[in-house]
Amino acid sequence: MADLGTRENPWKLKTAPGTSDYEMFRAPELDALVCRVGKTELRYKLRCIEDLHAMLKAHGDWMALGGTDEQKPAPEGTVEAWGRAATNPVGGWYGTKSGLRGRFGVYLPPLLEELGLVELEHNAKNNRVRAK
Repeated sequence: MADLGTRENPWKLKTAPGTSDYEMFRAPELDALVCRVGKTELRYKLRCIEDLHAMLKAHGDWMALGGTDEQKPAPEGTVEAWGRAATNPVGGWYGTKSGLRGRFGVYLPPLLEELGLVELEHNAKNNRVRAK
């Protein structure tokens, strides 16, 4: 399925606990990875897939997801904190829509699992991820 991950054929995903459905697709014309949750659309810089995988490989161990909204602080040492840190490869937020830049730690790890790049826990809460 070469066209999987397109606007016409998005990835159908669930959050790590399996409690929420969402879909994602690449939008190269926007340089974005688009995440649709119901009628809400979040966007992340397209390079986030490769950057997150590279960071997790370098980290070498399990990392907590720590997903939270933009308006709340991200727990230190989590995927969410890295996705907004000044020290990451883009120098800050991977999310591109003001007010909807958070939840990186919620929506990106299940996509990386779908792509075969990571192992992801599926507990009710406090899930972790690590690179394969």
